[in-house]
Amino acid sequence: MSEKIPFLTLAKAQEIVQDVPTPFHIYDEKGIRENVRRINKAFAWNKGFKEYFAVKALPNPTILRILAEEGCGVDCSSLTELMLSDAVGFGGDQIMFSSNMTPVEDMQLAYKMGAYINLDDATMVDFLERVAGVPETVFCRYNPGGTFTLGESEEGFQVMDNPGEAKYGMTEAQMIESFRRLAQKGAKHFGIHAFLASNTISNVYYPELAGILFTLAVRVAKAANVHISCINLSGGVGIPYRPDQPENDIAAIGEGVKEQFEKILVPAGMGDVKIFSEMGRFTTGPYGALITTAIHEKHIYKEYIGVDACAANLMRPAIYGAYHHITVLGKQYAACDHKYDVVGGLCENSDKFAIDRMLPKIDIGDILYIHDTGAHGFSMGYNYNGKLRSAEVLLCADGTHQLIRRAETPHDYFATLDMTPYGKKLSED
Repeated sequence: MSEKIPFLTLAKAQEIVQDVPTPFHIYDEKGIRENVRRINKAFAWNKGFKEYFAVKALPNPTILRILAEEGCGVDCSSLTELMLSDAVGFGGDQIMFSSNMTPVEDMQLAYKMGAYINLDDATMVDFLERVAGVPETVFCRYNPGGTFTLGESEEGFQVMDNPGEAKYGMTEAQMIESFRRLAQKGAKHFGIHAFLASNTISNVYYPELAGILFTLAVRVAKAANVHISCINLSGGVGIPYRPDQPENDIAAIGEGVKEQFEKILVPAGMGDVKIFSEMGRFTTGPYGALITTAIHEKHIYKEYIGVDACAANLMRPAIYGAYHHITVLGKQYAACDHKYDVVGGLCENSDKFAIDRMLPKIDIGDILYIHDTGAHGFSMGYNYNGKLRSAEVLLCADGTHQLIRRAETPHDYFATLDMTPYGKKLSED
């Protein structure tokens, strides 16, 4: 089994805890910047390439500013994500708006900001014209239906998903008709978007997807008599949550997409197509961690370690059974000879960060580092049981740390309630 190495030392964690009590999510600025540069280098062969970071993965303005400085755009799917991106300084074609079942005010703001609008369904053509207007460049999201199977990749992993069961996207026939109608309404340039599989650990997923979309683009451009200017490969490039999983090689992935580009689009006279991506998980996932303290132990039919974090801080293990590696800071080289369930304090038996996990002996007060929470970690948090969302901290490139989101307080929790009729004030002033 290979080793997963924390980007945070015990000494640094103890220093931060003096300012920011656990639990908190922490992000590695240096790691994020270096990774974005690897992505941009891998696709530098395409002059129009841009990574549109999925805001839903990590909606923090400090992180978004870092990504903007490294040349990224943002992918938004809601009104508030658009507002957050606008506040940070994104605008126009720096924003991809990919939503479904879209409310009127969301679509109107996306149009007003000049964002690329990615239509999820053929019925959205009339909706877009009615509530906002038809911009010169419009995307449509493709769903091929059926089951997507990559087969055995070079790493030995099978990649499979079921687009036919997904609520997203439109058929090829619907896309052709939508492009025709959009052209009649004034659109001049068109983009294609698709997402066929999630968290793939395979260097061949993106090239395979690119081949499907490039071939589709050639057919659609001819059938609809339109100019395809952009193809968005979306997300799906995964990260190794488990120590024994291989890492994706972004350079090899970029080269694989280039080969498909030169094989399919260039001969079709479509060598000007811009390639976009939305690799939220791959971009920031490994560069975030949930830091939590062991506060209880329990010995019944199993051995339990209770921590001050819970599924409200990181819900992936509870709802997906997802694996997140755990390091006991300061005990990285101790024998993993104790079997624990590492649990939070929610009134739900699924509130477990690890089940039957072999770890070093954990003592009360030990600081646990839960790996790979830099995407879909904090952002999926919630307030069940009245639990409060944690703080977010940036480990700056110079080694200092910065609080980039304070922890919620009871005042925040009660702020949307009117407690006046009950005669008692529950929130703070």
